[in-house]
Amino acid sequence: MSVARFKSLTVLLAMSVAASISACSDDSTSQPETAAVTGTDTAATTGPAAGLQPEQQLVRDLLKELIEIDTTDSKGDNTKAAQAMAARLIAAGFPEEDVQVLEPAPRKGNLVARLRGRDTGRKPLLLLAHIDVVEADPEDWTVDPFTFTEQDGYYYGRGTVDDKDEAAIHIANLIRLKREGFQPDRDIIVALTADEEGGPNNGVQWLLDKHPALIDAEYALNEGGGGAMKDGVRISNGVQASEKVYQSFRLVVTNPGGHSSLPVRDNAIYRLADALGRIRDYDFPVVLNEITTAFFERSATLQTGELASAMLGVLQTPPDPAAIAFLSRTPFYNSRLRTTCVATMLDGGHAENALPQRAQATVNCRVLPGESIDSVQKTLETVIGDPQVAISRISNANPSQPSPLTAEVLGPIEEITEALWPGVPVIPMMSTGATDGLYLRNAGIPVYGVSGLFGEIEDNRSHGRDERIRSDVFFEGQEFLYRLTRALSQSDTQ
Repeated sequence: MSVARFKSLTVLLAMSVAASISACSDDSTSQPETAAVTGTDTAATTGPAAGLQPEQQLVRDLLKELIEIDTTDSKGDNTKAAQAMAARLIAAGFPEEDVQVLEPAPRKGNLVARLRGRDTGRKPLLLLAHIDVVEADPEDWTVDPFTFTEQDGYYYGRGTVDDKDEAAIHIANLIRLKREGFQPDRDIIVALTADEEGGPNNGVQWLLDKHPALIDAEYALNEGGGGAMKDGVRISNGVQASEKVYQSFRLVVTNPGGHSSLPVRDNAIYRLADALGRIRDYDFPVVLNEITTAFFERSATLQTGELASAMLGVLQTPPDPAAIAFLSRTPFYNSRLRTTCVATMLDGGHAENALPQRAQATVNCRVLPGESIDSVQKTLETVIGDPQVAISRISNANPSQPSPLTAEVLGPIEEITEALWPGVPVIPMMSTGATDGLYLRNAGIPVYGVSGLFGEIEDNRSHGRDERIRSDVFFEGQEFLYRLTRALSQSDTQ
């Protein structure tokens, strides 16, 4: 949701608050890829929970098993978690050749499993989830982050929201489909991957590079979207079809320095501060694309008063300046209108009694799809207007094109949403953060972030302390994704 999910600031943001802000990983490295899959390496399941159906008990057990395997980059073992899920599939009757755990490096295993479909000529459906998690200090939590804890109607543990919930759901649903004898009209692939949250061995990048045939698909379902709730009331179900491009710049000012008792106006820190102030005061132009246009169109129907008017006003040609000004005051909406750049790190000086010889800052930009990084850098140079402030890119961006909002994908999502939660609208959305979906989109595989997992807009704990998911929400998301997976893999029998 990474990108993680359920991102919103106020009730005004409710129509699309499931945007993923998972950070992108570094480039993969190529190393040996052997990792044994054993049929006995599964944790003991817990006793049946009161009132749970068999498929619900299974997914709860899978989530518990995943939560209790530490998969952090620093000391966790993604391979162990991948092997545990592989063992579950093999025990359920999947052929070993269709269940593979592949390692680019020790502890960085990825699971790729396949439910074979009928030969209809349709390319596979890919269900993607990452099973690595961000770091979690037990001293910061009220419960152990790596112990599955059920309390007050919630499941607690690192990864319950980002993204082991979806990983457990995909494995449980694949097993359920096989047990039911379901024969899809295409192969259904589940990929559980490493290093989405950070680390040098991003699983999706590595699989695309080394084993592209294993995950080649017509399109993929991923994190990055989900439902918004306010005080338990379901408001909207978001579908992420696009995401901004992550690009950081380094600003550096150098100076001869000198003794602090003899100050001069040409001070590296002051010059850098002036540059950052100009960036703060600059707004990139408003540019809407297919996804953000649909977002504001559908969101306007959920609102009243000035907010609804502003959402419609920004869709005008040209956009209404008053509408832009109104929406720009809310970070959630402002970030969907334009490219944004913000100072995030600062370093300067070398001694408290010396004039600074060097000052530098990191400016993180989230660039709209289709906008060039060159143009963003040139804009920053123009806005700063000081040739003594050197601007350079910290890393290379990974742009990705939006996925098309086709009726084949949106139609079933809307039908299933209406069946499970009558009256709840489906809202297309652009993530302001990034997910592994960008790598698939760049490989020509459209990606849709959708889960049917609803979160309170004022209780986002992804990446934070006491991460949790409501148990009933978890099971509803399982049913949503089960129905959606079936719907997207039986079109020739409908």
